This record gives sequence, structure tokens and C-alpha cells, in this order.
Amino acid sequence: MGIIVQKFGGTSVGSIERIQHVANRVVEEAKKGNKVVVVVSAMGKTTDELVDLAKQISDHPSKREMDMLLSTGEQVSIALLAMALHEKGCKAVSLTGWQAGITTEEMHGNARIMNIDTTRIRRHLDEGAIVIVAGFQGVTETGEITTLGRGGSDTTAVALAAALKADKCDIYTDVTGVFTTDPRYVKTARKIKEISYDEMLELANLGAGVLHPRAVEFAKNYEVLLEVRSSMERESGTIVKEEVSMEQHLIVRGIAFEDQVTKVTVYGIKHNLYTLPTIFTALANRGINVDIIIQSATNSEEASVSFSIHTQDLPETLQVLQSLEGANVQYESGLAKVSIVGSGMISNPGVAAKMFEILANQGIEIKMVSTSEIKISTVIDEENMVRAVEALHEAFGLADEAKAAHVK
Repeated sequence: MGIIVQKFGGTSVGSIERIQHVANRVVEEAKKGNKVVVVVSAMGKTTDELVDLAKQISDHPSKREMDMLLSTGEQVSIALLAMALHEKGCKAVSLTGWQAGITTEEMHGNARIMNIDTTRIRRHLDEGAIVIVAGFQGVTETGEITTLGRGGSDTTAVALAAALKADKCDIYTDVTGVFTTDPRYVKTARKIKEISYDEMLELANLGAGVLHPRAVEFAKNYEVLLEVRSSMERESGTIVKEEVSMEQHLIVRGIAFEDQVTKVTVYGIKHNLYTLPTIFTALANRGINVDIIIQSATNSEEASVSFSIHTQDLPETLQVLQSLEGANVQYESGLAKVSIVGSGMISNPGVAAKMFEILANQGIEIKMVSTSEIKISTVIDEENMVRAVEALHEAFGLADEAKAAHVK
């Protein structure tokens, strides 16, 4: 008998009918003789609806009160799923994040899990119960309710799997696995059988919404075996693990993209060792995620620095930068980031040149570039995003596994 953690997203529990379907999947796993912990998100668009309610009251609601509000969505889901399991003759108990022992840092709206006390969960499992835990939420050491940010239920599930030393963590979603790119935009996108933690982490960080980046971090750090699979279709999904046995020869494994990107440039700042620490520490203290960074010295005394952020963070970013002495700030919104990812890039020079050539042939201007051993990201105009992804997907042969192996 092992421990299996199952996570079901908002679409999977979006109606009573779907909750009944999820209950059946949970019962199937329990009948295999496994102890089962289930993590669920809020039903359907509940979180969006709660955000809209808050906006009807305030343009800038308190982050603490937003956590109080948004954490109610998962509480509905866990209770309804527990009731559905009871009706099927199963012993089940629902727990909020704090009842489940999930302690987070004191960062409202985007908290990180610091510790999980599994005592209560293990007790219920030992008593033969299926344990249903609210995703996306936790509590600070001082008793404040927090949320983990969008996609945080993935993180809850993987963190629980790590803490419980579970045999596996299944992430059930509305797609059948991890694809070479988003199949909603590129019809030739192909499901990947296996992918490494590092590649999945890059894709998740770069906009692939199928898994939350923090969830992949937990999985990698604690060697949690993940499978991304469909909650509706009865087929194998994508295995995420350390070593990948299939398709290792591929140069590019996937393409990620995201819109709502803004490029911010700061001119006229003093050119010294403390310039960058001053800027980016101030942004980090406000919880603003900065992506691509480019610095250049205009002369011996002054420098400029450009970086990309999510457009929703622009107002707060401008507030931070206005406090810098002598700084002139410009920004450009309406941008998107398109990235190619693959561990094969390490031993195959010329991939960046090929990517730039493909975009140039499409008449697409590159505004920023960032690279690592296994990824290349470009910032382009948002209106060209889908066209760029389609061109790169075709040129690197991702729709055809045999062809992809030989693209140089």
C-alpha cells in the first residue's frame, strides 16, 4: 500500500456532475489499495468571480482581505467532494490548508510554503479515510491566512507529496499531458511522453500553464514523480522526472509563450556597483517578478537598464522606480515572450541563430533576448506571438518526432 496524491483543477470540479466524476476517479485509486490524498482548486471560475466582487468595492483591495476572500473558493470544493465520496460509501474528510498543517511565509497573495506538519493527514489516512485538502492556501506562523498565487494548487499537491513521501503525484487537468506547445493555439502540437524536471521548470516559468513553476521546483528538489494527465480522458499523460528515457535526442522539446509583457527601461542612473542591487531589491521587496535584464553603460558615470515584467505589475513598478534619484523611466507594453526549451541545446550550437533567422524570415522584430543552457527567450510584439510560435514549431519539427530528431 502506497500513498498517492491527486490534484484536480478548477475545470475538473467546475460542476456537481464533474465533482461526481472526480469522486469516481478517487474511488478507483483507493480501490487499488492506496492511501489517497486529494487536492482540489475552486470550482470553475469561482476565483475570477470573487476577484470581480472585490473590484466592485475597491480598485486596490487589501491583500490580506483578498486572501481571506479567495481562500473561500477551495473550501466549497473540498466539502462538496467529501460529500460525494460519502455518498459512494467512502470514508473521507476535507481539510483547509491550515487544518492540513501547511505553513507559509507572510506574503499575502503569493506566499511560499515553508513547512507542512503531516500529523493530522497521516492520522486520517491511518484511519482509512481519503483526505481532501484545499489547494492554493496556507497559514502563517502568526495565524494569517495566505494564498499561494495563481496555480498554487499544483504547488500544494506536490509539496504534500514530498512531505508525505508519496509514491506519485498525479496532476489532473483539462489537457491530456504536456504538449510541445499550447494545442489551443497550434493544432500540430504533440503530447510529450516524458520530460525532465529542468525542461518542465523552464517551460512552466516561461508561460506554459499546465504546471505551476513552484510545483516543479518542489518535485525536482524532493524527487517527486509527477504525471500530468486528463481528468476526463482515460489515457496516459506526461511523466515528469529527473532522467528521461524517451526523446533525449531532441534539440528543442517545447515552445512556451506568454502575453501581457512590458519592457521597462531606466535611464540616467548612477553607474556603480550598487545600482542593480538597489533597483532589483526594491522590486523584489514589493513582490514584483523581473524577467529579462539588460544593462548598458552610457558613459563612465551613467548607465541604463532594461527589464521585462508582467504588465499587471507596471503601476507598482513605476512607483518603485520613481524613488530613484535622477532616473528617467520609459516603458513599452503590448509585448509577448516566446521561448524554445530543450536539453539538446547544450550540445548543439547554432540553435539561437536558427531561431533568430526563423523570426527574421517572418518579419518579426526581436526586442529582448535571454538565454540559458536549455532555453532561449525572445520578447516580440504581442500581435506576432502566435505566428512566431507556429513558425518555430514547424521549423524545429516538433509536430513530427522523427523529423525533430534531425533538425539542425
